[in-house]
Amino acid sequence: MDVLADLMRGVRAQGSLFGSQTLTAPWRLEFIDGAPLTLCTVLTGGGWIVPENGAPEQLRARETLIVRGPGTFSFVDALDTDAESVACGEFCATPEQGGARYRNGWSDEQPASDDQTTLIVGAYSAQGELSRPLLEALPVVLRCTESPSSSGGTAAVVESLAAEVAIDAPGQQVVLDRLLDWMLVCTLREWFDDPGNQPPAWWSAQRDPVIGRALRLLHADPAAPWTVALLAEQTGVSRATLAKRFNELVGEPPLTYLTNWRMTLAADLLASSATSTVADVARKVGYSDPFGFSAAFKRVRGSNPSDFRRVGRTSAAGASAARPPGR
Repeated sequence: MDVLADLMRGVRAQGSLFGSQTLTAPWRLEFIDGAPLTLCTVLTGGGWIVPENGAPEQLRARETLIVRGPGTFSFVDALDTDAESVACGEFCATPEQGGARYRNGWSDEQPASDDQTTLIVGAYSAQGELSRPLLEALPVVLRCTESPSSSGGTAAVVESLAAEVAIDAPGQQVVLDRLLDWMLVCTLREWFDDPGNQPPAWWSAQRDPVIGRALRLLHADPAAPWTVALLAEQTGVSRATLAKRFNELVGEPPLTYLTNWRMTLAADLLASSATSTVADVARKVGYSDPFGFSAAFKRVRGSNPSDFRRVGRTSAAGASAARPPGR
């Protein structure tokens, strides 16, 4: 298990809200879902993505942008458009409220002509705590520019998406889910690998043969009784070399990184499971002593596990009560 794969566990297009629309200028679509991540790809034509918190970005044919929530954004034909606003996706940010091919107010059209724009959009939910480090590493608008040396292959995914939205066949939701997952991973990899961007330290560190292996070991079995000496033995370097290189590339010592990741896993377990006790969660993340685990959790997360779980349940219940029915 590598770092990106672990962080992506909380971000999936399972039953994702998906939209396909052919547009004739002028237009102004307001995406008010506040979804944690939204993929926007133009198949033909072009327009502008205008985020609530960020600079406008032009989106041309066969290009993809990722917009990070919770801020809203709009898609317009021109920055000075006089088109009336059309709200898209209100109260539909969660997969269970979405449909395979439709947003609120959207409909299928005939294939676009030369003066029309075809936009496809996939809105992602981000559940639990696992995705938080990934989301925090991304800008408000992320543009993927595929180069000849790129390994992501977003162009191939766009072609597959274009073919799928042109038909209406059994199992389409599953196909769209998988294509969107593929597109998201490819886009993130290409953005992280672009020398003009500033990827998180853990991404660059994965390229190092020693530290990359150390990170994979920690993520493959975070509950194991890891020590710097054991990690050094497993990666074939001295203890001092491992500690120095890990700190330089990742930005913190290996056991500090491990503790922070264990607490992220623990927070996710506490938020997602109502039946696991604090002692159960402690054991799952490598602590035999629940009191030691609670002390570590409070030091890293700012509250003890029981309080964290209680506040999380209260917040979730309040959000559920306040949310109007999906349309």
